[in-house]
Amino acid sequence: MTQPSSGTPLLITFSGVDGSGKSTQIENLRSALHAAGLKTSLLAFWDNVVVGVKYREGFVHKVYKSERGVGAPGKPVNRRDKNMRGWHLTLARHFLYLLDAINLRRVIRKAKRSNVDVVILDRYIYDELSNLNLSNTLSRSFIKCVHWFVPRPDLAYLLDADPVAAYARKPEYPVEFMRKCRQAYFELASLLDVMTIIPAMELPEAKLAVLKAAELVLAVSGHVRDLVSGSLSAA
Repeated sequence: MTQPSSGTPLLITFSGVDGSGKSTQIENLRSALHAAGLKTSLLAFWDNVVVGVKYREGFVHKVYKSERGVGAPGKPVNRRDKNMRGWHLTLARHFLYLLDAINLRRVIRKAKRSNVDVVILDRYIYDELSNLNLSNTLSRSFIKCVHWFVPRPDLAYLLDADPVAAYARKPEYPVEFMRKCRQAYFELASLLDVMTIIPAMELPEAKLAVLKAAELVLAVSGHVRDLVSGSLSAA
């Protein structure tokens, strides 16, 4: 957690495996922030940051026959993109993630010039970096360089989730791959030492943990707000 300069919007990011509840937690946090009189701006990493989205999506659909759409309970989707492996894909990911990191700096700078108190990102560069081979020395060095280069979030949430439960909510990738993703997130969090982990728990407790962490960061930045009481009253 870092202390932003006076007048600089806070940067809060949400990361985690598919189905970990990022959208739900973001909506709850934004509601609490708005109720506390703070303005927010929400960005989606894939839509607002990632470079060449249409080309990247078109490639996996054409080459790997990845199904389109988003998985939902009772309507599974067979995604074939980040779960595909190969040396050529590894090289491509390093290059593409570097382009995304460069664009991320531009997007964050623009967002922080807007008249808001908090900029929230649904996913962050961490979600891409967790897909690299963290046991590889070169990849670990690359990850550290990218982490140094991109804006450091004031609060970077890592939402933990049981892979089986996450798959039930969002059936897109095999459960075994989800388990590997979950472990990769923990390894990345250990490597970068920057993420605030919200353990897998019941939704009300998870919401409370997210709000308490946000309260602490707001207090450090000079924006003392009670986010929890209003949320409990609404519940």
